[in-house]
Amino acid sequence: MLTSDPLNSQDFLVYLEQWVAHLPEMTLSDAVVQPGQAAILSVDIINGFCYEGPLASPRVARIVGPTAQLFKSAWKYGIHNILLIQDTHEPDSVEFGAWPAHCVRGTSESETVAAFKALPFFDQMVKLEKNSISSDLNTGLVEWLAAHPEVNTFFAVGDCTDLCTYQLAMQLRLEANSTQLKRRVIVPADCVDTYDLPLKAARGIGAMPHPGDLLHAIFLYHMALNGVEVVARVNE
Repeated sequence: MLTSDPLNSQDFLVYLEQWVAHLPEMTLSDAVVQPGQAAILSVDIINGFCYEGPLASPRVARIVGPTAQLFKSAWKYGIHNILLIQDTHEPDSVEFGAWPAHCVRGTSESETVAAFKALPFFDQMVKLEKNSISSDLNTGLVEWLAAHPEVNTFFAVGDCTDLCTYQLAMQLRLEANSTQLKRRVIVPADCVDTYDLPLKAARGIGAMPHPGDLLHAIFLYHMALNGVEVVARVNE
């Protein structure tokens, strides 16, 4: 049983809504002095979460444009470390015990969105495959980080706010904390979102409900609570 005062919870929800609405903006020059020491890590902005398949969400699709613009601005500024960490599941993935089969290797669902492929520097991005909601377990990210010790500022973008993006940002932040690394982890809220599954719809299909607006806000807040810099957007 929940024992917290419901009035306190309501007050917090009002506060949380205002907190998200008034997130600060940031410029690339605010965040990065030496572009070679920064990287953008994008997680799961692929067809299977944006446009097709059982886990596709129009909410998630809306971050494609702002993220592509961030890539273009960052590349122009000199930030050329852009990593695409993407679900590429085996057909018998153990994860399918929790989620419907999605983003299977070799299918269009597992492909990078067309807006990214159209970028003139797409072939210079680093693509890492993952088979869980963790970006650092058996993906090659740990090895990439070890090979690039000069990178100390990370922009984490993608979906879902409360799943893969949260895991990515927290892993970067907690690793730095545990090893005494001076590292910035920045999450621009306009390049992050999660799916929505209302209570009534969830009951109809026997699934767990997932209020997108609420969980998006709570997990942004939780990242900020743990030292991740959450901003409204990153401008040129």
